[in-house]
Amino acid sequence: MSSSFAPPAEHRLLGIALALAAYLMFAGIDSSAKWLGLVGISAVQIVFIRYAIHLAMVAAIHLPRYGRNLVRTGSMKLQLLRAATLLGSTVGNFLALQYLPLTVTGAIAFTVPLMICALSVPMLGETVGWRRWSAIGIGFLGVLVIVRPGTDAFHPAALLSLGAALSTAFYMLFTRRVSGLDSAATSQFYVAVFATVSLLPLVSFHWSWPTTPDGWFAFFAVGIFGFAGHQLITMAAGLAPASVLAPFAYFQIIFLSAASWLVFNQPPDIWLYLGAPIVIGSGLYIWLRERSLSKPVTGVATEH
Repeated sequence: MSSSFAPPAEHRLLGIALALAAYLMFAGIDSSAKWLGLVGISAVQIVFIRYAIHLAMVAAIHLPRYGRNLVRTGSMKLQLLRAATLLGSTVGNFLALQYLPLTVTGAIAFTVPLMICALSVPMLGETVGWRRWSAIGIGFLGVLVIVRPGTDAFHPAALLSLGAALSTAFYMLFTRRVSGLDSAATSQFYVAVFATVSLLPLVSFHWSWPTTPDGWFAFFAVGIFGFAGHQLITMAAGLAPASVLAPFAYFQIIFLSAASWLVFNQPPDIWLYLGAPIVIGSGLYIWLRERSLSKPVTGVATEH
């Protein structure tokens, strides 16, 4: 009789539902950030708002429960590296959103599993065979189809989006290393406090208040969506294995496409329809390959 615990089927279904809700929240972060940029709020302020509200909610909900244990960590170095890489991802993504449609930044973000697979060789000492290296290469060909470098359609902000994806890949690897040391609440606290404190000296030079109801909605929503998304994905991970949840992260591109079309009147173009399936297919192949090799499944959620 196996000693391993397999969550009941209904728990897995609930985990999938919570994960889908989390990916909807992550799409809400990007949509709110893009809207704030359109109404004249600077990228520095948008990032600060996203983490300051997140920090306030983490403190209000978790501090009464955990007390001083909320700030105790098994590795301050890993927590700070993790927080710095997530901040870098958020800055790069929010800057890119000022120039690119949600669909483009979202599709580029799905290169994260490809980057994690490649980085696992030097950072985790894992072995990656020729099949997964081929999938990584094909996935980045899909990115080239989407951004079309060398043409009039190419925008340099795509490089910011790729940089954000790389930062997210490092963040996921650091998260994997710190997950056995600290609680999810402690990890949330450090990413929020690091970004808030880091940006506090700069944000006063870039501050402006929204002047419209929709601007005020996005002002608060960008932080609330961030906190809610992190909470939901943490709850989902406790109900279903990562190998079950991983493929559902690609639903995020559907949420982003809907927001891009309905909110910003930027429907996906033909190149996204051609390139995104290549990127997503490569990521899914790597997921299937790692699952068959019984390795930790590459994370694909984009948490900004």
